[in-house]
Amino acid sequence: MDIGEKLRQMRLQRGLTQEDMADRCELSKGFISQVERNLASPSIATLTDMLECLGSSLSQFFSEAKDEKTVFAPQDMFVKEDAEGLRGSITWLVPDAQKNAMEPILVELDEDGASYPLPPHEGEEFGYVLSGSIHLVMGEKKTRVRTGYSFCIHPRESHYIANAGKTKARVLWVSNPPTF
Repeated sequence: MDIGEKLRQMRLQRGLTQEDMADRCELSKGFISQVERNLASPSIATLTDMLECLGSSLSQFFSEAKDEKTVFAPQDMFVKEDAEGLRGSITWLVPDAQKNAMEPILVELDEDGASYPLPPHEGEEFGYVLSGSIHLVMGEKKTRVRTGYSFCIHPRESHYIANAGKTKARVLWVSNPPTF
């Protein structure tokens, strides 16, 4: 981490000159300049004072915020095929989605394919049938869902989806919290 450059950027973001910063921190303009160019190292106490003048703290200053990835390419996704009697595939569309509040997957079911039964849980699930036709099975109840239709459930009983037709069914399925 370039401490001097980070301090300079913080100062500029707040619209302060080196002189303004020096007055606020009771330091010399020359010292502020040297710190920003990494020619001088402030003590912890002085750095704490400088950060307070900039509306920050040591913990905020040294915490490196990671750039969170927001767009995912096909090579980022994980595909599981013909697992647990699926007869099709599940594609996890967002890597490490278990750490998020929701988990989107793409389920592709061959003729006579079905997802594995999921136990009841807190939260919600949403599905959108992209192509084909499925049966949404919740406990003993079976509901047909066609292309262009969606479902939203609060799963209080065991549930799964099954292909209801003779062509491949594709379903975008989102669970909150992650359960897949």
